[in-house]
Amino acid sequence: QLILVESGGGSVQPGGSLRLSCTASGYTLNYYAIGWFRQVPGKEREEVGCSGNYGSSTRIADSVKGRFTISRDNAKNTVYLQMNSLKPEDTALYYCSADAQKTTCDGRGDWGQGIQVNVSD
Repeated sequence: QLILVESGGGSVQPGGSLRLSCTASGYTLNYYAIGWFRQVPGKEREEVGCSGNYGSSTRIADSVKGRFTISRDNAKNTVYLQMNSLKPEDTALYYCSADAQKTTCDGRGDWGQGIQVNVSD
């Protein structure tokens, strides 16, 4: 079973930056479409972005376009979500997901445990 681990979350002031990492042991993430999602209590889960397998495609949600980027470091078997110019409304629990042999993220594969991001003064 693929076990995804997110890291890099925490608290930051508005306008600050964080970089989230998603990694796994024993599995090559390049084989998977990796998605980043976020959820706030009482609201539906929102896809933030998706990196297709082998870097085949990249999608970023309109709500974060221009501020967030997704990248892969295959040597480190890690997918990053770089978050710049953070706003209080970016506060959420962030998850990464993995869909095998997919160019897009449908959320039907494996999920990490999630990591909290708090943006406030």
